[in-house]
Amino acid sequence: MTDWIIPVLTVGVLIYAAIRKVDVFGAFCEGASEGLKTCADILPALVLLIVCVGMFRASGAVDALTKLLEPLCGAVSFPSEAVPLVILRPFSGSGAMAVYNEIAAANGADSFAERVAATLIGSSETTFYTIAVYFSAVKAKKTRYATAAALTADLTAWIVCGITVKLLLGAE
Repeated sequence: MTDWIIPVLTVGVLIYAAIRKVDVFGAFCEGASEGLKTCADILPALVLLIVCVGMFRASGAVDALTKLLEPLCGAVSFPSEAVPLVILRPFSGSGAMAVYNEIAAANGADSFAERVAATLIGSSETTFYTIAVYFSAVKAKKTRYATAAALTADLTAWIVCGITVKLLLGAE
């Protein structure tokens, strides 16, 4: 059935447009034009974010923060090998995936650290990337409450991931 969802939706939209006498090509071109304008609006924020993440990793700040947070990890059953993922995930999805791949390669696919890292990847968001994209798209300037709420959710995901994997899988 899932193989038919996209074709059925496409045909349904075309039939609906024909009944309503909508110029589908014109509407598509208008939507594409608005999409390109949105891309142009958010591009500076994305470039800034990518540059900052690169500088953050290259500066050694990730390693310093990892060492700083290691004592807290034991209290919440979070493996210290996955701390760089906690630090990078709010900033960069691709950077977080690179760190996740390093964790999986170094510790094994069924290790406690890999399972916690996989759970964190699945249960957290690239907070600053999302805020940069969405708030730039709507030209919002005040993000302080959204940022605080999103970072609280990230903190909760960090704390709960290790505990949940430990409880459900009996690891470590």
